[in-house]
Amino acid sequence: MKTNYLIFILVFTIGTSFAQSKLADKFFSNYGYVKATELYKKAFDDGDNSEHVLTRLGDCYYNNSNSEKAVFWYQKAAEKYKIDSEHLFKYIQSLKSIGNYSEADIWTKKFIEIQNDDSRLKDYDANNLLKYESLNAANDSLSITIENLPINSKFSDFGSLIKNNELVFASARGIVNNNEYGWNKEPFLDLFQVSIKEDNCDLEFGDIALLKSSKINSNYHEATVAITNDGKTMYFTRDNVTKKNKLNFDKKGTTHLKIYKATLIDGSWENIKELSINDEVYSTGHPTLSPDNKKLFFVSDRKGGIGQTDIYEVDILDNNKYSEPKNLGPKINTEGREMFPFVSKDSTLYFSSDGRLNLGLLDIFKSNILKDSISEPKNLGAPYNSGYDDFAYYIDSSENINNRSFLSSNRPGGKGNDDIYTVYSKVCSQTIRGIVRNSNDNQPLSKVKVNLIDEIGKIVDEIITVENGKYEFDVKCDKKYTIQSELLDFSVNQIQIKTDNKNGNVTERDLFLESLIKGNQIVIKPIFFDFDKWTIRTDAKYELENIVDVLRNYPTMVIKIESHTDSRGRDNYNMRLSDKRAKSTRDYILSRGIAKARIESALGYGESQLLNSCSNGVKCTSEEHQINRRSYFYIVKE
Repeated sequence: MKTNYLIFILVFTIGTSFAQSKLADKFFSNYGYVKATELYKKAFDDGDNSEHVLTRLGDCYYNNSNSEKAVFWYQKAAEKYKIDSEHLFKYIQSLKSIGNYSEADIWTKKFIEIQNDDSRLKDYDANNLLKYESLNAANDSLSITIENLPINSKFSDFGSLIKNNELVFASARGIVNNNEYGWNKEPFLDLFQVSIKEDNCDLEFGDIALLKSSKINSNYHEATVAITNDGKTMYFTRDNVTKKNKLNFDKKGTTHLKIYKATLIDGSWENIKELSINDEVYSTGHPTLSPDNKKLFFVSDRKGGIGQTDIYEVDILDNNKYSEPKNLGPKINTEGREMFPFVSKDSTLYFSSDGRLNLGLLDIFKSNILKDSISEPKNLGAPYNSGYDDFAYYIDSSENINNRSFLSSNRPGGKGNDDIYTVYSKVCSQTIRGIVRNSNDNQPLSKVKVNLIDEIGKIVDEIITVENGKYEFDVKCDKKYTIQSELLDFSVNQIQIKTDNKNGNVTERDLFLESLIKGNQIVIKPIFFDFDKWTIRTDAKYELENIVDVLRNYPTMVIKIESHTDSRGRDNYNMRLSDKRAKSTRDYILSRGIAKARIESALGYGESQLLNSCSNGVKCTSEEHQINRRSYFYIVKE
């Protein structure tokens, strides 16, 4: 008896874990990696440590760029099985991503033994194995080109902003005066402008001139500007100077930076005012604006910060007033230097830092912190970053410049102490964009996670929509992509897009999400049963996971389940069959960890509540009968 009991337990466990794995496969194939992870883990906990489950867990984390956990599961698979070359390659990439180069070295050798002609190992050097930083090769596959701009001088040139076909930048080329800045023995910085346009992928520049103003450039430093969308207001950084245009020093003999603003009057920047957020004993500088121009971001070494310099934000109020400065917190700021913030039109924050894993000195990072409070910054890698100072990143959104960004750097090979570079891709690229809408009222949806998924199923980019519901991705030509959108209490939606081979094309596709909660019901797609059976099929489980998710999101919600059949078959039989199906539906939901008390009832109604005239003896089509085969999930307590 005991032996039979143990055999039963073993068979039941294996069967259960197999079902979990099969359901997980369906979520995985539809890029539902979070849910797939949960189900694969449950299968693993139930005793399924097969190569399939272990490598799929690694894939789930790899596709979501969680390298540390990907390593954990790939390692389990690699130590237990002789995994295939693709999973081995992902394991190596994950090891490199977390900086474990010695372990990556070992597995790279094994990879070469089984597949020595793989082009992805073109940088492999058997005599100098994996001693390059992963960041140095971060963007190799994108064919990114970086070019030194012809406007650079033998002095410092940095900072970029394009407005009305004019590039505004800072330079120490010494046109205003010949005074030298003691720090680097160069003339003080002034603001310049130069016309810029793109012709057949080449940038063309006009004559360089001082910024059109009688009052902006002083005898001391001016740099890093931000201009409002209407082009009428400019914020810029300047040394703290007196009304007599003399440097203003603190008690320690230090002069600090301040932010000023100017107004465009008849084509000239005039009416200069100091911002109230400045301080006499701390520096405030490097301004940038949010896309809606309602917030100002800046850098300061003021008291109460996290590191040497931190990035702050303020709300722009009326009458030259601003809210209290707010530190962006430890997700952005470190004990080192965070500097040169820039916010792109999709609300991505770019900044430079020497307090994070980098290639040396200041590196450029990007973060979705303004859309996702728990987002972690990402190093842009080479060639954006080098082993030197890389800073003042800027993405142009004007119509006459195509998909270019600009940065400043003191890397070797430049013309001066700091130079401005343009970065662009020579590969054919396009844009996919649209609006995520509620299918019920067509209104834009915010806080939707939109994933860009490539042909092999890897999530290559991700954004969170704001109030306007807009999403936008830069993609490669002649590729297949899946756009997937997810929002709490809405069904997951995805569309497939095939790009053509014309550079610069834009594909516009709106996404429509359907609410799972409608009135007093949780509404999902129909769940199907095999003929004359009440066993929950995999495709039914896939839909029932929506019910599970809603119940998890609302811990006090109570529901009741109704199951209905069509009129074919005897009335009593249909009543019993529908009741069994309702209860097997209930049992599946309970098996997913939902408390029994949260399902008030699960009843079958057979053919007693038909939705159309297809009753006994009435000839109907299969589609008409299908309307009557349905399940309802009513909310009886919210």
